[in-house]
Amino acid sequence: MSTTVEAVSERSAAEVNEEIRALWRRAGGTLNTEQRAQYQRLVTEWAAASPR
Repeated sequence: MSTTVEAVSERSAAEVNEEIRALWRRAGGTLNTEQRAQYQRLVTEWAAASPR
């Protein structure tokens, strides 16, 4: 049984997806350690915001 609480996103999946795309553009296609952590957070937020 999982005890993890799923965060509720206040942004739409499209908004989060645009931020993910912008992160990749700024990074030039290669993410450093800090950017990878941000990417992981964004993907988690995107998944929570995506329709079920």
